[in-house]
Amino acid sequence: MSYFRNVKPQLDNLLEMFSRNERWLITINADPDAMGSAMALKRILSHRVADVDIARVNEITRPDNLAMVRLLRIPMVKLTPQVTAQYDKFAIVDSQPHHHPLFSELDYSIVIDHHPLNDDFPVTAEYKEILPGYGSNSTILTEYLYQLKIRPGKLLATALMYGIKTDTNDFERNFNEIDIRAFKYLSKYANHPLLSRIARSEMHYDWLDYFSRAITGIHKVGSGQYAFVGVVDNPDALVVIADFFMRVHEMRWVAVCGVYQDKAIVIFRGDGVNRDLGRFAYCQFSDIGSAGGHKALARAEIPIEELCGKDVEMFIFKRLVSPTRSRLVKCAKPAEDDIETMCE
Repeated sequence: MSYFRNVKPQLDNLLEMFSRNERWLITINADPDAMGSAMALKRILSHRVADVDIARVNEITRPDNLAMVRLLRIPMVKLTPQVTAQYDKFAIVDSQPHHHPLFSELDYSIVIDHHPLNDDFPVTAEYKEILPGYGSNSTILTEYLYQLKIRPGKLLATALMYGIKTDTNDFERNFNEIDIRAFKYLSKYANHPLLSRIARSEMHYDWLDYFSRAITGIHKVGSGQYAFVGVVDNPDALVVIADFFMRVHEMRWVAVCGVYQDKAIVIFRGDGVNRDLGRFAYCQFSDIGSAGGHKALARAEIPIEELCGKDVEMFIFKRLVSPTRSRLVKCAKPAEDDIETMCE
């Protein structure tokens, strides 16, 4: 049995699309998996087209993502109409055109993704491969490199490894055997000290104040814990705090809430054993905001105006402890293609 699936026939078709007089732009919603995938596709396109660049639709704020960009030297520009006007062909990785308004404005020649398809938004492209069974899009691009006999350099291998690591949550969710094989294959070429340094870049110095508030204010909510942080300048801080609490031996699940701009944001983390947090978040908050996620990690976002002037900390607390919420609303899980966004 071969190490990876045989994708050579389709890759031959992919390579035939490239022309040395064309400029290509790879668009992404920048996270580790998307950035690693874009770097790999750029490597494949290099020397086969006139020019290839990467453009992102989002601002990068998470410390680990910023460290990844800096340490792995990932060149990117912000996606704007002025930028797209400079290119002839477009590719998108780790997303589909309907995932962002700016994506939907472009006519894509290449779509490579691992998120579920949405029947309401069919994907059309000269070349497309969408594999929802894969835990990471970086795995698909690793297969491509392997089949094309392109040995990934240290920075590229490190980026792809980190993409697999983050999207599978260290192989704790949504992965298959091919993801493991890709991770093992890349480990031969990656810079492991650099990978560890990126992974440890979890927080900004200013976030320590949020940790102080959360630790001093945490209190029990049923079988879990609840911490209210107050106003934050970046909701990613809530994610880092929730992940930190789950390192405490006694913690079964935790909800960390903060106010960002005009929303109350609640980040859920758990052991994945005692409670389905995705369903719990949906049942408790979907009637007043967006909510959902996976069994061990979930998120809820509630517009402040829905609280009608009520104290945010106490309002969220009452929702969390309410034994009747799950019987008052229809608790069907949200659509699969919405889950990834809600649990980040």
